[in-house]
Amino acid sequence: MNNLQSLSDKSAIGLSLLCTIHCLAMPLAVVLLPSIAGLPLADEVFHYWMLIAVLPISAYALTMGCKKHQRYRLLLIGGVGLSILVFAAYAGHDVLGETGEKALTVAGTIILALGHLWNYRLCHHQSRCDCTEPSESDPQANQL
Repeated sequence: MNNLQSLSDKSAIGLSLLCTIHCLAMPLAVVLLPSIAGLPLADEVFHYWMLIAVLPISAYALTMGCKKHQRYRLLLIGGVGLSILVFAAYAGHDVLGETGEKALTVAGTIILALGHLWNYRLCHHQSRCDCTEPSESDPQANQL
């Protein structure tokens, strides 16, 4: 398995988790520790920086993974997750309000993380067995 592709999938999953934790835990953290309110983590700028990090990492990992295992459906899953995140960051608050933006962001991060998890598993499986075509007896190949 390509180490950079594997690291990219793992990084994208970690960033998705960080984004989800940020969206869900930040209001509680601000209430419990008011000094956190002064940090730039509560600003919308955090979402933009996360997108700047996630977009190229996800695009690279999913593209390289799909070249390897030929499951282009994962590009669609990842693209949907990324599209939801971009919409949530740029228009979610104005269109859906704060709660809707958070729900949309969490949904996007879950979809994106699942896409990367499936991509990682397929690439890892393929690198172990050196197969070129998925076998019909392979349960992972039939999942996607």
